[in-house]
Order: sequence, then C-alpha cells, then structure tokens
Amino acid sequence: MCIYILAALPPLLPAFTRSPPHLSPHNPYPRESCEMAKDVEMAVRNGGGGGYYAAAHPHGGAGGEDVDDDGKQRRTGNVWTASAHIITAVIGSGVLSLAWATAQLGWVVGPVTLMLFALITYYTSGLLADCYRTGDPVSGKRNYTYMDAVAAYLGGWQVWSCGVFQYVNLVGTAIGYTITASISAAAVYKANCYHKNGHEADCGVYDTMYMIVFGIIQIFFSMLPNFSDLSWLSILAAVMSFSYSTIAVGLSLARTISGATGKTTLTGVEVGVDVTSAQKIWLAFQALGDIAFAYSYSMILIEIQDTVKSPPAENKTMKKATLLGVSTTTAFYMLCGCLGYAAFGNAAPGNMLTGFGFYEPYWLIDFANVCIVVHLVGAYQVFCQPIFAAVETFAARRWPSSEFITREHPVVAGKSFSINMFRLTWRTAFVIVSTVLAIVMPFFNDILGFLGAVGFWPLTVYYPVEMYIRQRRIQRYTSRWVALQTLSLLCFLVSLAAAVASIEGVSESLKHYVPFKTKS
Repeated sequence: MCIYILAALPPLLPAFTRSPPHLSPHNPYPRESCEMAKDVEMAVRNGGGGGYYAAAHPHGGAGGEDVDDDGKQRRTGNVWTASAHIITAVIGSGVLSLAWATAQLGWVVGPVTLMLFALITYYTSGLLADCYRTGDPVSGKRNYTYMDAVAAYLGGWQVWSCGVFQYVNLVGTAIGYTITASISAAAVYKANCYHKNGHEADCGVYDTMYMIVFGIIQIFFSMLPNFSDLSWLSILAAVMSFSYSTIAVGLSLARTISGATGKTTLTGVEVGVDVTSAQKIWLAFQALGDIAFAYSYSMILIEIQDTVKSPPAENKTMKKATLLGVSTTTAFYMLCGCLGYAAFGNAAPGNMLTGFGFYEPYWLIDFANVCIVVHLVGAYQVFCQPIFAAVETFAARRWPSSEFITREHPVVAGKSFSINMFRLTWRTAFVIVSTVLAIVMPFFNDILGFLGAVGFWPLTVYYPVEMYIRQRRIQRYTSRWVALQTLSLLCFLVSLAAAVASIEGVSESLKHYVPFKTKS
C-alpha cells in the first residue's frame, strides 16, 4: 500500500531546483529568524570576535565581501560535503541493530520494511529540501533551521511542537550515541580478553568509565564554533562508518559461507520456540522503531542544506545529496541486516559487533569498534550543533549587550579560533548532562527504538508533508492531498506502535537494572 501511495505522489525531479547553504546561526524561534540573525551579527561585532556566529553567510555585503544573498559569508558546501553529513548522521549506531531487527521481522517483512523506510525518507526529504526557501525554491527567503521552515509555512503551535520533537530527538540521539560509543569501546577490551582467556571467560566491564571518557572528548569537540567547522570531521566519520559497516558485512558473509549459521525463517523469531506471541508483537514493533532510527536525519536536513553553495539551487543539490546518501546507506543496511540475519539467524545479537556474535579475528573486531567510536564522535557533533546554535542564537538576541554571551576571546593572536565564555559554559554543561543521562539509562535497542519512533513520523513525514501542501497550495481532498495524508497517517500508526513497544522494552529492562552497574 505504501508503494502505491508513493507512486501516486508527484515526482521529485521537477523540484530539483535548489542548492544547500552553510550552517550558520540557526534560528529556531518562530517569526524572529531574521531579527535574531541580525541581533546575533550585531552582538558579534560588538563583542569583537569571530567565533560561532562569524561563520554565518552573507550575499552582497559591503566592501565587495564574498558573501551570499542573505548577507552572510559565502557558503562552500556541495553535493559531496552534504552527502558526507547525511551519511555521518544516518549510518550510525542504528546499522548495528539491523540484523536483530531483521530477525524479528523475517526474510519477507524485514527487507521490505528497510526499502519502504528508505523510499519514504528519500521522498519526504525532497519535500523538506523544497522548504529551505520560503515561497520560491530558488530565490525565496532562506530558512536557516527546521523550525524556521515550520514557522514560515505553518506557524502557530506547530512551531513549538516541532521544536519539542526536534530538540528532544536531537538530545536523545546524543544520549543514544554516548551509550553506543561506550559499548563499542568496552567491546575492544572484551575482544582482547576473550582472545587471551577464551570465549567462556568473564570479560564483562562496566560501561560508565567509557561513557565518561566519551563525554570528555565531546567537550573538546563541542568547542568547534559551528557546523561548517565540522566538514572534515564528517568526512572522517563517514569513512569510519563505511569501514565498520564493511567489516560487519564481511564477517557476516564469511560466517554464512562457512555454514556456521543460525536458523532463519520467513517470519523471523518463532512463536512458541523463541518467544511468546505477545513478545513477538512487541519485538516486531520495536524492530520497526530501530529501522526508523536507522534512517533518522530529517531533523538536521535544513541545517545541512544551509551549508551548501549556490548556484545550482539549494534544493537541487540537497536532493542529489539525499539520493546519494540514502541509497548508499540503504545498500549497507540491506547487506548488514540480511547478511547479519543469515549469519546469526533468529538469535542475532542486538549489536552485531559488540554482542559478540564474532570473536575472531579479534584485531579486526577491535578495529571495527574503534571505527564506531570515531564515527560517533563526529555524529554526536552533527546532531548537537543545531542545539548549540539554537540556544546561542536565542541568548545573543535576548542579551545582546552581555559580553559573557557575545564576546569572543582569540586563543592565538591572528588565528580564527576563539573562545566564547557562554559557549564554553553551556556546551560543557550540555555534554555533562547528556553523559549522565546515558549512564542512568543504558538500554541500547530500547533507546534506539524509542528515538526512532518518536522522531520519525513528525520530523520525517508530518512536517515535510504539511509544509509541501502549504507551499504548493494543494487543495483538500484532491488525489495528491489524499495520497500525502494517507502516507502521513500510516507512518503515524507505525511510529505509535514502535514507541509503545520501546517503552514496554524499557520497562522490562528496568526490572533488572542496577544504576551505574551496567556491564557490556
């Protein structure tokens, strides 16, 4: 049915007429975007610094500056950098749970679900890319953030509801990545321990220490003023994601060829053999949430698009980047999910590289998990920079004369890098809080499923669909309107079921949970 609905929707190609900009001061507050950007720029000038807001992009500034049409420094991103941001955001911890998700759904529903989520994500991302500019997709006013776009097209209560969904999901993703990074770091120790002492040895290790170390690393990277400074980190992270995904695929393929595989079925885990009928339903819904999380990046699409230069138009570049990013990640997802399920069968672990379905070669397992950690360092920043930008933009507008908030202190004379005391204080506090929350609730699959369920429908489907309807002035009850709304309704039902299942999973995990004593 979803395929029929997608086929009934208008083609994406005619809308290929935009080009993404550079992530500058992200304005998440309704109808105040331009004013806030001006206040921010004025605050920076008064503060005499270059930091976070100095990277904002202009067009047509005085004195022949190399600027964009909105008076901000010219954006330099392209299809490749935008694709790197997307791949960094998409191929994250979610990829490692896909073998488990496929095991819950089986050979038929599992791959079909992966393809459907990919098609839906690609289609709605195209709708969202068209909303980067208000009115005309090529020459209209820029929207610097997801919330700016919602404010421009929908306004009212929808702006605030979008803010809640977007920023709760971004914070939750930061927590989820902290959990995943710590599990992968602990897996390096465990792989060496198993190699040295045998597979039956007690090699469990507490995750808390690794979460704290990851948090300390993030404090340093969080001092990078803005999204544009992350291009190199995103490219490195994308390379890391390809590396560990390829290793997971290779190990699964080798295990499958060797014949040491688990039992697989068309419907996945079997009722009465592996699980009860109730557990089967809950696990299947939770698997849907995990897959949704694996495609979760729409909440930062506008911010990524705001890093890309034009011409060509931003929406055209972003759609090409989305096609490249989503198709690449889907290929890896199909390989990881299907080969992982073929290798482990219905007993597939929740995390392929840390659940110790693989023990040897231990050095390759070590390398793969190090790649995961490095990737998540970058992915954490990709998801957190919009949060940092939102708070700092609001603070600069609210207290424009405060030197604590607006003044930049150059670290080295003549260099572009500088320290802002508010940025230093608030970002450090954010990382500490997210790390503590990760320590308190370290449930990998349940957290991934819940984040995917909560964020997928509103951010990936509902708002892009509603903004597109408003932008194109699609009349109610026309075939196109009905198709779009049906797609939105079906995705809402899937998200609701996955959210309920994930909450049930968390409640089950809490029955056996001892705070600060979680072992990998």
